[in-house]
Amino acid sequence: MGNRNNDELVRILSKFAESGWDPISIPSKAWLDGKGDEKELLAAIEEADKECGSCGCEFDPLYKKAIAILKSA
Repeated sequence: MGNRNNDELVRILSKFAESGWDPISIPSKAWLDGKGDEKELLAAIEEADKECGSCGCEFDPLYKKAIAILKSA
């Protein structure tokens, strides 16, 4: 994964980790701490995108961007 994409992913996952919404905050925190599984993280973000990806909140575009970065890695 390129440095720029990695920096952007870290920024996005930091927002997810601080969200307080366990389905994305827990796997995001684990990945940021170096303890998470990338496949589990991707699955969690994809599920969050399905459940909430078009509600109009600030996370909607972030789900899609994080998924694209993880899939391109």
